[in-house]
Amino acid sequence: MSLPVSRQAIVSAKFIVVFGWSAILVLVLLISGLLMGYIISIPGWSEHVFKEFLNKYILISVLTILLSSPVAFIAGYGRGIIAPIAFVIFMLIMAQFVALVGWGPYFPWAIPGVISVKDGTEGMEIVFASYIIVLITSLIGYFGTIAWWKYADQK
Repeated sequence: MSLPVSRQAIVSAKFIVVFGWSAILVLVLLISGLLMGYIISIPGWSEHVFKEFLNKYILISVLTILLSSPVAFIAGYGRGIIAPIAFVIFMLIMAQFVALVGWGPYFPWAIPGVISVKDGTEGMEIVFASYIIVLITSLIGYFGTIAWWKYADQK
């Protein structure tokens, strides 16, 4: 296949678009949540509470967006939408069980959920390695997707 642009550039552009749309969805969700909270007059809001919430919300959102790259690899490898949907559902279920036994801080798809748990909950303490695990998982998904697209038609 002869293209004026490399496949790596195409895949990277797709990831940029996905990350951009995901960021827009995160913003829409935040605004709609704040608007609903205002409409129903949720008590107890303060600047401190909002800053703490916003920091955690942004962190969880970024980590969740980063975890989309392995799903892209599964979508390419599976050549359809069934495999990535099944993968996401399986990882969601696994994250619940892994967090239940206390290994949540070390399983990439459980880490955003563990961060959302109230601070001080036993077995739900995030360590620095948790962030590294998500980053490595994201990079494996990204480079795996690039490699798959590069060699997909070589069979």
